[in-house]
Amino acid sequence: MNTLKYPAGVQTNTAVDVKIEKREIAKDRIVTAVWIYFLLVLFDGALRKWFLPSLSGPLLVLRDPLALWILIAAWRQGYIEYNQYTMSTAIIGFLAIYTAFFVGHGDLFVAIYGSRIFLLHFPLIFVIAKVLNSEDILKLGRWTVFISIPMVMLIITQFYSPQTAWINKSVGGEAGGGFSGAMNFYRPPGTFSFTNGTALFFNFAACFVIYFWFHVKEINRMLLVAGSIAILLAVPFSISRTLLFQLTISLSFAFIAILLNPKYTGGLILIIAATFGALVILSFTPYFSTATAAFTSRFESANATEGGLDGVILDRFLGGLIHAIMLSPNQPFFGNGVGMGTNVGSMLLTGGRQFLIAEGEWGRIIGEIGPVFGLAIVFLRFKLAMRLVIMSLNKARHGVVLPWILSSVGALSIAHAGWAQPTSLGFCIIVTGLALASLHSRENHGIPARVY
Repeated sequence: MNTLKYPAGVQTNTAVDVKIEKREIAKDRIVTAVWIYFLLVLFDGALRKWFLPSLSGPLLVLRDPLALWILIAAWRQGYIEYNQYTMSTAIIGFLAIYTAFFVGHGDLFVAIYGSRIFLLHFPLIFVIAKVLNSEDILKLGRWTVFISIPMVMLIITQFYSPQTAWINKSVGGEAGGGFSGAMNFYRPPGTFSFTNGTALFFNFAACFVIYFWFHVKEINRMLLVAGSIAILLAVPFSISRTLLFQLTISLSFAFIAILLNPKYTGGLILIIAATFGALVILSFTPYFSTATAAFTSRFESANATEGGLDGVILDRFLGGLIHAIMLSPNQPFFGNGVGMGTNVGSMLLTGGRQFLIAEGEWGRIIGEIGPVFGLAIVFLRFKLAMRLVIMSLNKARHGVVLPWILSSVGALSIAHAGWAQPTSLGFCIIVTGLALASLHSRENHGIPARVY
């Protein structure tokens, strides 16, 4: 009996199919791991506060081994991006460990902890961009809108509960998880370890709420209405000016999208009608009125202290960069050591939590790794942020608005977010990765999606 023999190096269709199937299975596992990473960003604070407070220290780095596994799995399947951003941060990350140990603070563990941001978490942005498709992004968006409903219920409960209540426990199970607010009310942290997580989550959720109002057929309408009300409630009950500022930016991006694509005018009308109707109903409830009064009091007092709205924006954003650059010549060439500006670094080096270098992100980076490496990181972050805005705007001109709406958070986050704080770092990785992934939309219109 004759058997068909294939030349050496030629695979049968069956062999090719098996190889493709194995690659798809591996990709699905990476996508699942990204979902777990996202859920840990949302809920590792709950583990550290309520369920496993005695393990709050180890749980702080719970996402690190997961990030390492994702990178290894992505490398095996060819999903690692060797671009100017990942290569530069990797080189700086490894050099920073060396310089921190030999000419900086001298603590190897602190150096590794600080560099893990560059070596483990930052590259995940580009892995997420490669492995997630449009359906993955929209599925994550629907679940985010859904989670916003119990999340706002939680922060309302925390808002009205005393700081000694179980629901207001802080990391390690100690009382007082809230942060100073106004009128004897405290800013609630939700499931997060610190109150900044509340603003970060609801601004992230708001991006999808805005998008789904433009595409109401892609989500259950009752869920969308409930999620919209959750965003409205979150603003006063969070007592967070940051959330209000960020929502204003996202809405401004949505308005620009409408100017570029008049077909989305109907979505704007729906957003305005839903917002107005919800505010009318909520205004009759004493609970909402109390929270609004507390938020207004906080807004006015803080603005007066910081010199008004212009002062807040200039000081928090541009002022931080200018101050960091002005002080950079006074820093050691290789900095004081990577990781020194984090809370973990200060605990290990001094035994207490304090800002050993700077409270602002840019000042911390330059102070840790020196003016040359530090300014290089700042430049790379700004460059990636600008590329994201430019490419997503190009997509918006062709009627694809999801990248543009996500970039309203992602661009600001990648440029300015405080990576020393784990929750802020986690949201930065997720939202920037999703914004880049959304450029690979089902409607590419011939526009190249590669931005790096």
